[in-house]
Amino acid sequence: MSTKLNPYLGFRDTAKQAMEFYQSVFGGELTLSTFAEFQASQDPAEQDKIMHAMLVTESGLTLMAADTPNSMGYTPGDSFSVSLSGQDEAELRRFWDGLSAGGTIAMPLERAPWGDTFGMCSDKFGVNWLVNIAGAQVPDS
Repeated sequence: MSTKLNPYLGFRDTAKQAMEFYQSVFGGELTLSTFAEFQASQDPAEQDKIMHAMLVTESGLTLMAADTPNSMGYTPGDSFSVSLSGQDEAELRRFWDGLSAGGTIAMPLERAPWGDTFGMCSDKFGVNWLVNIAGAQVPDS
């Protein structure tokens, strides 16, 4: 699997509706995960919010999104991140090192609850980046 460059959109409480709309426009398979599913927030008001959504179309488009946690600022227009994901750990760590140098690390690149290695940073130009290195794949039984 090669490295992918995917748009990752941020919303305030409307990620589910937005992604269902994008699915109606583009088609494809939509997966939605809430903050509650990953125990990613202690705030009861955030349990049903979308922690991660991904729409993958037959033509190869991938669009991702999430609801911005209440503890984080949200300004429409500033609510996007660029996501790099794949299995080539050396390449993705090199990208992470380059992007985070001189920038701000919001979440260090480390093991995430879903089994992958994940980190968030803003580069020195203020662009938000998400890096996800796929964990070991478990064979189907």
